[in-house]
Amino acid sequence: MSEEQSRRARVVLVDDHRMFRAGVQAEIGTTETTGVEVVGEAGDVDQAVSVITATRPDVVLLDVHLPGGGGVEVLRRSASLMAAPEAPVRFLALSVSDAAEDVIGVIRGGARGYVTKTITGKDLVDAIFRVADGDAVFSPRLAGFVLDAFASTDAAPADEDLDRLTQREREVLRLIARGYAYKEIAKQLYISVKTVESHVSAVLRKLQLSNRHELTRWATARRLV
Repeated sequence: MSEEQSRRARVVLVDDHRMFRAGVQAEIGTTETTGVEVVGEAGDVDQAVSVITATRPDVVLLDVHLPGGGGVEVLRRSASLMAAPEAPVRFLALSVSDAAEDVIGVIRGGARGYVTKTITGKDLVDAIFRVADGDAVFSPRLAGFVLDAFASTDAAPADEDLDRLTQREREVLRLIARGYAYKEIAKQLYISVKTVESHVSAVLRKLQLSNRHELTRWATARRLV
C-alpha cells in the first residue's frame, strides 16, 4: 500500500440538508479508496458543536448558512478545539455561496479554507487532506476576496464588532439598516416578528447602541448596507 493510500482523515459533515450530506459522502467515496472517513454529521449549530466535540475529527466540512447562528457560530464555539496544541480540529467551509462576505466571515472565524459545492469529489478529497495538513485551500477567485480583505486597513476596526454577531444577527442588522419594518424582515427571513425583535435587541446590546437609528448609522459607516 502506498503512503497516499495509507493516509487517513476523519471528517464531520455539517450541512442542514440531509440529502446534500449524503451526496458529499458519496462523492468522497469509501474510506478504503480515498482514506477519508466520515465520523459524524450535523444539521444545525448545536448538533455540530456536540458532534465535533465528541468525535474530534481532523477536518470539519462546514456549510456557511446553518440554523442556530451559521457556520461562524460553530467556529466561535469550537475555538478551543481549533487551538488545541495537539491534533487541532480544522475547518473547511463547503458552501453554495461564493459571496465575499461569507468567505471572509468564516476565514476570520478560523476556517482554513473555503470551497464551493461545485467542487468535484476528487478535488474535495485533496482539499480535505491539505487542510488536515494545515494548508489553506480556496476555490478559484475566492482567495482574492480574502487577500483583499486582510490587506485593507480601513476595514479592520469594524471586524471585532462584527465578530460578536451571529450570521442571523448580521442579516437582521442589514435589513434594519436598509429601512425594513420588523414584519418585512420576518417575512423575508421566514422567522417570527418576536424573533426579529430578539435579534435586534441582541445586536443593540452587543454593539452598545440605543436604537435602530444609531444602528443604521453604524452599519452605513461600515458600508454594510
